[in-house]
Amino acid sequence: MAMRKEVDLLGVKEIPDGSYWGVHTARAVENFPITGIPIGRYTHLVRGLAFVKEAAALANAELGQLDEARRDAIVAACREIRAGALHDQFVVDVIQGGAGTSTNMNANEVIANRALEILGHAKGDYARLHPNDHVNLSQSTNDAYPTAINVGLIEAIDGLAAALDHLEQAFARKAAEFETILKVGRTQLQDAVPMTLGQEFRVFAVMLGEDRLRLLESAKLLHEINLGATAIGTGLNAPAGYAALACRYLAELTGRPLETAADLIEATQDPGAFVHLSGVLKRIAVKLSKTCNDLRLLSSGPKAGFNEINLPPMQAGSSIMPGKVNPVIPEVVNQVAFTVIGNDIAITMAAEAGQLQLNAFEPVIIRGLSDSIAHLSAAARVLADRCVDGITANREVMAERLAHSLCLAAALNPLIGYYQASEIARDALATGRTIAEVVLERGLLTEAELAAALQPERLVNLPGSVLAPQALEAGPIMSVTTSSTAPR
Repeated sequence: MAMRKEVDLLGVKEIPDGSYWGVHTARAVENFPITGIPIGRYTHLVRGLAFVKEAAALANAELGQLDEARRDAIVAACREIRAGALHDQFVVDVIQGGAGTSTNMNANEVIANRALEILGHAKGDYARLHPNDHVNLSQSTNDAYPTAINVGLIEAIDGLAAALDHLEQAFARKAAEFETILKVGRTQLQDAVPMTLGQEFRVFAVMLGEDRLRLLESAKLLHEINLGATAIGTGLNAPAGYAALACRYLAELTGRPLETAADLIEATQDPGAFVHLSGVLKRIAVKLSKTCNDLRLLSSGPKAGFNEINLPPMQAGSSIMPGKVNPVIPEVVNQVAFTVIGNDIAITMAAEAGQLQLNAFEPVIIRGLSDSIAHLSAAARVLADRCVDGITANREVMAERLAHSLCLAAALNPLIGYYQASEIARDALATGRTIAEVVLERGLLTEAELAAALQPERLVNLPGSVLAPQALEAGPIMSVTTSSTAPR
């Protein structure tokens, strides 16, 4: 393999001649064999770095700090990277010491060496175009890296928001399909009051919609950037007007309403926007996991569980129990949620551990946020396409259970009082009869009064107009005169 020699403050090091990264990247690869996951795997971060370096080059050229030939070469290299080229050259481990310096150096070297090729020079000929003196001009890792993170995360959030919307629509379709199916609503796993399966599924959609809005709100905090702050926020080595100009170019390139932070010293050390985003991702994970818990519970059985809904079978569920099918899709989403919650703890600790004018632990923050966003995005789409879309309802099971549930007694409170309704419920439970049968036997209500009280639309508090053109499926609820002799 042909090699070239590069020099840093530690001395001379040989670099494979075909590599676009250089000596600083090579040392970082040796120093941080931690996860085995290179930063190039995080496409949105690499694109964010390319956006920042391009904006910096344009601003520096306009301010007379960079000649047009170097500017054009840097811009061309950045645009290639933004389009997906050379991501395999971003080889530093995503978790690294140095507050992201190695990531920034990796980007500087790849962009510099590609720009040198564009200018007709050999890689490593840094006298003509230097990673630090030209690509990193007017910057520090401490403003370029977090700004790139912000830009990258904003892009990633768009993808997650779209995935959540996709899942929300899947639940909304099921809610409409199940709108007329009456069932027992439960609190603390005990019979509570009637509802429809559509109402139950609509809640899943509403929760997702709320979380999607909170996610988009959290993205707004990332639009405040510290580019131009350089090392600690004082702007040392950046020319007058650079911060505003670089921000303007970056906003134009990304199409985002980016703004320079009002206090660059504060913005350089404060990871509050990352902590807030992580909290929102945890919120999404918690509620998505709760939804999957409900799906697993409602589909449990098929003979010894709730068995109210059927999840589409995806694969054999056991190597020993023939015919067993497990809720593998909700289970994998649960595990994604557990991971996101764990990432939030790591992000919280990393944010808290910052000292004085810089937080040195942004690499683990970006890794946690990126993984959480990517995993939630994939999980939402998998849940929608491989589970929710194929769910079916066991109407007869729900109708039978509602007819013999004590939850119907609650609907009689306004007519016969809480005490009498409690007596009715206790008698029904002891004898296996329905609430309706016990009420009629005791002569507490007429059949007409009872039928009105147990009107399906009244039970679930939905006007008939909402349900048109279909009526609620009453099932055996209205069969008030049918006797049951065996306890259920």
